[in-house]
Amino acid sequence: MTEKVLRLGVAGLGKAFMLMLPGLIAHPRVKLVAAADPRPEARARFAADFGAKTYADVAELAGDPDVQAIYVASPHEFHAGHACMAASHGKHVLVEKPMALTVAECAAMTRAAREGGVHIVVGHSHSFDAPIARARALIDSGEFGRLRMITALNFTDFLYRPRRPEELRTESGGGVIYNQAPHHVDVVRLLAGAPVKSVRALTGSWDAARPTEGAYSALLTFEDGAFASLTYSGYAHFDSDEFMDWIAESGSPKSPNHFATTRAHLGKTQSSADERTLKQTQIYGSASQAAPPGERWHQQFGPLIVSCTHADLRPTPKGVVIHSDSGRRFEPIAPPAIPRQAVLDELIAAIFDGVPPLHDGRWGMATMEVCLAMLQSAREGREIVLERPTDMSL
Repeated sequence: MTEKVLRLGVAGLGKAFMLMLPGLIAHPRVKLVAAADPRPEARARFAADFGAKTYADVAELAGDPDVQAIYVASPHEFHAGHACMAASHGKHVLVEKPMALTVAECAAMTRAAREGGVHIVVGHSHSFDAPIARARALIDSGEFGRLRMITALNFTDFLYRPRRPEELRTESGGGVIYNQAPHHVDVVRLLAGAPVKSVRALTGSWDAARPTEGAYSALLTFEDGAFASLTYSGYAHFDSDEFMDWIAESGSPKSPNHFATTRAHLGKTQSSADERTLKQTQIYGSASQAAPPGERWHQQFGPLIVSCTHADLRPTPKGVVIHSDSGRRFEPIAPPAIPRQAVLDELIAAIFDGVPPLHDGRWGMATMEVCLAMLQSAREGREIVLERPTDMSL
């Protein structure tokens, strides 16, 4: 029997779409049939690459009867509106992280999907990565006792990549809490397998020219007594990929001198307009920009140690290292055939096979509750105890 192919539309042909594109092209059950973007050059490139329809407005995309699902990859402040619009037209939704900017927006998106009779999947996040899934399976096996503690860190050049002005404003969804913390939080929530009970966090905003959070450190406690520490810096000094055998977040080999290149490119700009122009050269539709290469190994989000009663588990781009009572062993995982396949498989299984997605609206909302609690904790200088949602109709 021939497997059904998902007819996918894309809302926003920016950097997020570029990162997802290799998987979208390679997946045999995905066909790109339409896209919406305000940039004429991006629409022209998409039409030429895929022989697909293009629109200047997401409302037109949502109304296209040939589109079954919409990948919402627009700027963060538009996620809620575009996802709700898609759902209201009966389109399934794959929405980039962060799901939205507020818990209320996440709730509205979840309700819209339910009322529209469609599924919503929130991704990509690194909780989809195969080594994370394998670590979760090892925990579930019970071989190593209970999960007790998770230690996660990541040092990147995030803040010094070319940005639009709104990407450097927290209130517009800029900074590392909205952009990077969802990865960390998703990973530790999946591994812990229990709701987050409380959050205590500190954030750093140390460059007046880029006035948003560039770093955070947070302690999460879970309802079963486990806890996780998360540390992130995007200030382009130390590169924690040194601890990952110089395999980049994308899974591809990486130069140890990458950060110097990032700062050098940004140093050539003299204004926010220059920086915007530089960013435009790195997104879909630029004459000089090709799709990024597919991964060689699995994606990763920095060094991670999962401590159980009888072992420490360390996911890597090539597998999982197990340091147990009986010694050290390595479980290899074959390189991915399709980049980010797990994201697309989860959406496809929900639509065609009726398999409830893990990363649904409730999942995305719970992650944003933690991220927003991190901001609140840092702002108020106190631990934030999370309240479980009372609206069970979501």
